[in-house]
Amino acid sequence: MFSLLGRFTHRWRWAVVLVTVVAVPLAGLWGAGVFGVLSTSGYDAPGTETARVNALLEEAEGAGGERVDAVAVYTLPAGTDHSAAVDEPAHAAALQEVFDRLPGEHVESVLHHRDPGPYDPDLYISEDQRSTYLALTLTGADETERLTSYQAVLEHLPADGFEHHLGGQLTSVHELQVIAENDLFTAQLIALPLLFLLLVVVFRGLVAALLPLVLGVLSIIGATALLRLWTQVTEVSVFALQITVLLGLGLAIDYGLFVVGRFRDELARTGDVAAALPPTLATAGRTVAYSGITVAIALCGMLLLPQPISHSIGLGGISVVLLNIVAAVVVLPALLAVLGHRVNRLALPIRALTSPGSVTGLWERLANRVMRRPWLSLTAVTAVLVLAALPLLNLSAGTVSHRYLPPDNDGQISSRILEQEFPAGGPASAVLDVAVVGEGAADPVGLESFADRLDTLPGASGARIEHAAEGLAHLWVSYDGAPDDPVNLDLVRAIRAEPAPPGAQEVLVGGVGTPAATLDDTEATLAALPGVLAFVVAATLVLLGLAFRSVVLPVKAVLAAVLSLAATFGLLTWAIQEGGLAPLLGFAPVGTTDLWLYGIVLVIAFGLTTDYELFIVSRAREEYQRTGDTARSVAGALQQTGGVVSGAALLMVVVLATTGIVSDSLVITTLGIGLSIALVLDATLVRTLLVPASMRLLGRANWWPAR
Repeated sequence: MFSLLGRFTHRWRWAVVLVTVVAVPLAGLWGAGVFGVLSTSGYDAPGTETARVNALLEEAEGAGGERVDAVAVYTLPAGTDHSAAVDEPAHAAALQEVFDRLPGEHVESVLHHRDPGPYDPDLYISEDQRSTYLALTLTGADETERLTSYQAVLEHLPADGFEHHLGGQLTSVHELQVIAENDLFTAQLIALPLLFLLLVVVFRGLVAALLPLVLGVLSIIGATALLRLWTQVTEVSVFALQITVLLGLGLAIDYGLFVVGRFRDELARTGDVAAALPPTLATAGRTVAYSGITVAIALCGMLLLPQPISHSIGLGGISVVLLNIVAAVVVLPALLAVLGHRVNRLALPIRALTSPGSVTGLWERLANRVMRRPWLSLTAVTAVLVLAALPLLNLSAGTVSHRYLPPDNDGQISSRILEQEFPAGGPASAVLDVAVVGEGAADPVGLESFADRLDTLPGASGARIEHAAEGLAHLWVSYDGAPDDPVNLDLVRAIRAEPAPPGAQEVLVGGVGTPAATLDDTEATLAALPGVLAFVVAATLVLLGLAFRSVVLPVKAVLAAVLSLAATFGLLTWAIQEGGLAPLLGFAPVGTTDLWLYGIVLVIAFGLTTDYELFIVSRAREEYQRTGDTARSVAGALQQTGGVVSGAALLMVVVLATTGIVSDSLVITTLGIGLSIALVLDATLVRTLLVPASMRLLGRANWWPAR
């Protein structure tokens, strides 16, 4: 089939190129609109107790009380009179102007020290009298609509004579969105020139180096168009855009590298363009298709994670991988057919590290050395990977919050000011939503007694009745510290364990961005991960079995991938959660890890590492069918593909690591660094040492049941 595709693309090369030239600008214009329709919600797992509480309070009119969506903190600059206070006439007038000009169509209510609502006015003013804040409740039926209102009021919030910093749930969401979009462009501006330079070194020529880069640009354009298409039928996260573009660019470069490299080999062997394309697609094209399908199947695991944001990432990733397969086996061969021998133009006098035709090249010597003492290599590599996995024992589950923003971001600054300089108990204080459900839920005596009990629980800094109506009462329980602090998680467990007030049927605990959400989302993710892993492993076994015509090789590949990923997560825990790379990358360690992020790394890394397994072992199978000697086939395959696979891994790491390093969001830093670690371990310890050693020990059993 792939040979026929090679002949087809050669015959219809100009038609394919023409369709591509017309389609790409249209896709670019269509895809550019994706930036205005991306969502920043979808972090919380549906069906949890927290989700139920949030829905109950949203539906019950008035039960939400004074919901605080955002907080604006105003501080007198350091240069003003040290004795100045925010309630002096001049400063008070400047703040009053802000209150007066807030647009009513976007602001449902606003609380401040001149209109404190149910709170003591002193709670709005810092101990040194130089800072104050206003608490905003914005219009909108859901978070997406309220975020639109938030963006509309931003220009109205500055006050003359004050520094102001924004905080609250919507600020964190907004800032994460802005950072994600900015990081996307910054990372591409840095990565694309680096990729071109590396491709020049790999191909030792300018024309050949440009082709994978062209494929990468097509992938970026295609990714935005595909995501725009998905927004027509479902909610798509801004992080889906970043991860989809990241994955699409890396795979496009990889697939372009393999196809162009094999075409040049075949062209050198046959001397004829028409004769070179069919074997190129029958080998490299077939492997690209299998590897792409493997990655796409792995990404289906994202659809099994509970968070809606995971689903949009999975859909975007699957779409762009399938697009890359089509581009690599149809568009790229057509370009190669048009270029022909010109693909070797503008060659540079750069010596390659390996030569595919060399009998005793670097990679072959390395493979033979490993296979002379396979048990030693296997034991040493396994020991290193197990040691690298040990920090995983210190993994502490947490949640994405304002702490994932840079230290100098408004979301972080405002949180520090509110925590350190203002008294507790104001509208900006962190609270858990407690819903008491049942016919007797509104009984005042029972509710007061229940609130008193909650106030005495360890970790609670206050409890009060916010709203009581027939069948539903809403209480607030204040707490201090982060939403993933163990004390606060225990507080949620303690409230849920408390007996319901007389006449009430049940007590539910929730709240957006609270310890209840952290606890529920972590439990939902942990419950889903075994199924995700089982699906990815089973699908990988089937696909590799079809590709290798073997039962043993897929099992070996999965075991190696699991061992490599355990080491990846150990090193990632040390690097991010424990702050091992904090001095180098300039982030503030959070001390916990959102397991949802590890789920994304697991799925994508499993697909990518299996991808490289396919390239090497497929070539080994070709050699084995020719020679019947396992050791020779492994050494020959590593010699033929080692340089290309290492180059592909290096190019992918450039894409991933650049994004992780330049990002100001700890979410993207975690993903970029985690995937980079996975690929580095795979390209060094696994592919060059573990694979040759294990295949040498298995011998003819590698190819069972085929021979």
